[in-house]
Amino acid sequence: MGDDRVTDARRARGQKRRAEIIEAALAVVQRDGAAGVTHRTVAREAGIPVSLSTYYFATIDDLLVAALTSIVETYTARIRDIIDHRDDKLRGLAELIAESAGAGRDRALAERELSTLAARRPALRPIARRWRESVADLAGHCTDSPDAVTALVATSDGLCAAILIDNAPADPEHVHAVLRQALGLRPGATSH
Repeated sequence: MGDDRVTDARRARGQKRRAEIIEAALAVVQRDGAAGVTHRTVAREAGIPVSLSTYYFATIDDLLVAALTSIVETYTARIRDIIDHRDDKLRGLAELIAESAGAGRDRALAERELSTLAARRPALRPIARRWRESVADLAGHCTDSPDAVTALVATSDGLCAAILIDNAPADPEHVHAVLRQALGLRPGATSH
């Protein structure tokens, strides 16, 4: 029985340390971009020896995958919550996208940079696709048209990029109107 508690405590410490390293990697991406992520910069950010960073993440791709996974899991959980609990799913998505201009900008910028990096780093591709798949899932609750689903996913990506590039406040009402247009919904038509 005592060995189980020791093993559980070690596992918990290991999970905590791993999460701290991931957070440090995200801080580096937010500050310096993905190109700034090295075991040395992440270890410095986390306040740990480089050997500890490489113990938990053997390669930079392993670390980048973990960092992107951390962000994407948060977004996909939020989209799932919109799907499960919001009557106007497009309004919920619009609000989430608009957050990219506010308090969520740093995370959205890190996610966007890491997702774009997936075009060059195959290890990131499955994780990068999850945002698009989640938006497609949400769109499928608003329309039966595969083309409209594709249009909504592309529009969501474009809106996120535009908000980050403009670095200006985003109007959720405008984002909502653009998302509705992508689905071909007229004013007053329901989107659920």
